[in-house]
Amino acid sequence: MASSIHDLARHLNISIGTVSRALNGRADVNAETRQRVLDAARTLNYSPNQSGRSLRQGATRSIAFMLQPHPGDQQYGEPFFIPFLTGLQARLAESGLDLIVVMGAPGDYQQERLRRVVETRRADAVVLAWTRRDDERIDYLTERGFPFATLGRSRSGGKSYPSLDLDFEKAGSDAVDRLVSRGHRRIAAIRPSLDLNFGHLFMTGYRKALRRHGIEVDPGLIAEGFINEAGGYQVMPRVMLSKDRPTAVIFNNDAMALGGCKALAEMGIRPGHDIAVIVIVDTPLCRYFSPALTGFRPALEPMGQRLAEMLLASLPAYAGPEGTRIMREVWPLELVARESD
Repeated sequence: MASSIHDLARHLNISIGTVSRALNGRADVNAETRQRVLDAARTLNYSPNQSGRSLRQGATRSIAFMLQPHPGDQQYGEPFFIPFLTGLQARLAESGLDLIVVMGAPGDYQQERLRRVVETRRADAVVLAWTRRDDERIDYLTERGFPFATLGRSRSGGKSYPSLDLDFEKAGSDAVDRLVSRGHRRIAAIRPSLDLNFGHLFMTGYRKALRRHGIEVDPGLIAEGFINEAGGYQVMPRVMLSKDRPTAVIFNNDAMALGGCKALAEMGIRPGHDIAVIVIVDTPLCRYFSPALTGFRPALEPMGQRLAEMLLASLPAYAGPEGTRIMREVWPLELVARESD
């Protein structure tokens, strides 16, 4: 066991400064050296926090939110996450805790940065977003016994951690019901990868609703793209060029919808006139588009506050006299009818 950074540096035969910079994720340390240091720290059970306090005692008095860019570009989904983080921070502050945001890098899905937070004891707990159906981050945190909560559900980790999710399945189903009631039967779905659990849930609701109305699911009307404007822009023309093109389209999120509607406009197809459009996750962007987009609005700031409460209830230092509790909730999305459908 390495009791100090000096022991770790001596074991690796490199300077203390290099070890320190590697542990702190400095960019002037190459990836191979950083990995050597992290591997040795794990093997020797080294942690900069030598006080012996467990994370559950609130040693750092901070919570880390792992913020991942949209796949395929550098965007972080500001219209969605900013109000959520506002609510999360406000509730944590009531308990004397700070919120720190750890920026991910496209492609690595945060695993290296997450390990760094855990192994260097930079936070008392973490909050994950963009949950996958099978999520290696959840498996890692569960195995390490590190406190965490998730914005979104996953099949990983069982029911051993707090989670708060939106009811994407019902929203997908309700969107189909609304369009069918207006006479549509050729309804397209633009979605992200099914590895992302909210994309899987949305498609489950979409498919169930079509079958309930006696409409066959047409794979030609379903397209996968990156969760950004470029993703919607790139896949929309392929769907519209199908032999029997759709009369309505449901986008899984606002960014894909904006890109998709731009592609439609360039094809001379007017959203709200020539084709009906619904967005599953409404943000302020949707109301300023022309036409304003019908969507399902999440209560983002209250969700942030509630997830903070659920996380705190799972931590012994903050749970109160009733003891720790693991809570898992699914919240509805509110339909906001505008001009696009």
